[in-house]
Amino acid sequence: MKKLLLVALLFTAITSSNVMAQLNPLSASYYQNQYLANPAMAGINQGLNINLAYRDQWSSIPGTPSSQAITGDYGFNKVGVGVNLFNDKSGLQRWTRVVGTYAYHLKLNNDQHQLHFGVSLGFSSERLDNEMINGSTNDILIDAYNRRGTYVDGDFGLAYTSGKLTVQSALPNLKHLFKDNDPASMADRSTYFAAASYKLRLGNAADGTGLEPKVVMRGIKGLDDILDAGANLTFINNKLNLMAIYHTTKSGTFGVGMQYQWLNINAAYTTETSALRRDTNGTFEINLRISTF
Repeated sequence: MKKLLLVALLFTAITSSNVMAQLNPLSASYYQNQYLANPAMAGINQGLNINLAYRDQWSSIPGTPSSQAITGDYGFNKVGVGVNLFNDKSGLQRWTRVVGTYAYHLKLNNDQHQLHFGVSLGFSSERLDNEMINGSTNDILIDAYNRRGTYVDGDFGLAYTSGKLTVQSALPNLKHLFKDNDPASMADRSTYFAAASYKLRLGNAADGTGLEPKVVMRGIKGLDDILDAGANLTFINNKLNLMAIYHTTKSGTFGVGMQYQWLNINAAYTTETSALRRDTNGTFEINLRISTF
């Protein structure tokens, strides 16, 4: 009975972390830092971009989910390179992922019409935090889970841009695409990403006001596909922005941001899914982008 209880606790820790990371991607991935969702977007703009993201749950309960991400991408000529570091923790579970990215940006009839290809390759590690375990940490199940080791992982992505229209898709977690026999990772895992957006100019050109509606489809193993639909409203030639996105998990994301010279800062709040709304107060996220060269 004790071992059955421990197995149940391990399963809960594992799946709750994956639910947090996969059902609610970082809000920066929709507009501010699309490289988070698609390796084809690495280096899509010339120069160096460094992005930092931090997300935490508004709750006083110990062990609530939190995520951190650091990305750096550099675009030169037709090539983009990048590094993506992601860390997610929820309860006992710790998930760390580090990948490097190569992207190629192919110009079509002019600079505005381009095809983008990207691939990421690196490592992922999933462990249980012994310091948060109440009881013996010498159990064979805990030891076996933590001894699984780091595994090779990666992503592949495509995109088309025309200056106004962006259509993109990606296959995340390539390790599971070719080898999908890990019982601990059978559910709540992202299987695909597809999105389309279009930039509109509102009013006269001098106002600098624009609107970019976006629709995203995300596949999650073991769950129904998730549709995200929203828009990003910009003012004063992208100096200020307001973002709102509805998710078919019956949650919403709302954000505000500003651009000052080479610095962009964005804050966002995501309400919880309808199933968890009574227990938690949603998540708050802060994102920082530094653009140089």
